[in-house]
Amino acid sequence: MPGCRVLEAPASYRVADARRETADAWTLRLEAAGDRAGRFAPGQFAMLYAFGCGEVPISVSAIPEGDGALVHTVRAVGAATRTLCAARLGDVVGVRGPFGIGWPVEQAEGRDVLVVAGGLGMAPLRPVVHELLAHRERYGRVTLLYGGRSPADLLYVDELAAWRRSSEIEVELTVDVPDAEWRGHVGVVPGLIRRASLDPARTVAMTCGPEVMMRFAVAALQERGVAGEDIWLSLERSMKCATGHCGHCQLGPLFVCKDGPVVRHDRVDRLLRMAEL
Repeated sequence: MPGCRVLEAPASYRVADARRETADAWTLRLEAAGDRAGRFAPGQFAMLYAFGCGEVPISVSAIPEGDGALVHTVRAVGAATRTLCAARLGDVVGVRGPFGIGWPVEQAEGRDVLVVAGGLGMAPLRPVVHELLAHRERYGRVTLLYGGRSPADLLYVDELAAWRRSSEIEVELTVDVPDAEWRGHVGVVPGLIRRASLDPARTVAMTCGPEVMMRFAVAALQERGVAGEDIWLSLERSMKCATGHCGHCQLGPLFVCKDGPVVRHDRVDRLLRMAEL
C-alpha cells in the first residue's frame, strides 16, 4: 500500500542472565539466538517483544563489547514488561532496533561531563559512564549525581560502590527517604547540582529521570551557569511504534522516538514548560 512502511521482524534473543535490581526492576542480558539487531549507542533504545504480550521501548543499559549481547533494565509496570521481568534463562524475546538518537559522548570529548540521574533514569545513562571510563583520557572531570526514593530503589549498587572507590569518577548519591544504614545525602537530585564542583564553561550535562526531576535539574544547572546547548535530556514519553508514525510520543513538532529520546535542552525548553503537552 502506498505510504506504508514495512517494519523489520524482530531478531530472536535468548535471556542469558536476569538480575533483580529493585522490588520491581530486573536487568536482563540478552544474547542473539540467530540474526542480531544492529549496533547500539548509549542512549538509543530497542523495541523488546514479549511474545503473546506485546512490544515495549527499553533503552540499553549496557553495551558489552564483542559478543553482540544487549543489556536492558526493565521495570514491571504492564503486561509486556511484567512478562519480560519474569523471563527465565533461555527464554526467547524479540528485539528490534537500534532506534533513536543517543547521548553526545563523542561531542563531549575534551570537556567535563556531569551525569545526572534519577530513579530508573540511571539505566539509559549507565552506558555513558561505561564509555567515559573506557576512554577516560579523552575527558576532563567526570561526575555522577544519582538519586532515588530510597536506598532500595537505587540501581546497580555494586557498580556504584566500585565507582565511588575509583579515582576516575566522582560519585554523589542521594535518597528521598533514608533507611537506618544510609550514610549519604538526603534530598532531591537537583540539590546535588547546587553543591557540585563544576566549571560551567567546560561542562556538558546529561540527565535522565522523571520529567519533573529533569526540569528542576535543568534549572539548577542553569543557575550554576551551564548553557542550554550544553544540557541534554532523555525523554521517555509513550513511545509505541519507534518510527514516528503513530504519534503517541509527539511533543510539539518532535516525535520522541525518532527526534530523541536524547534531545538538547534548548530545543525543548518551551515545550516542557507547557502543561498540556
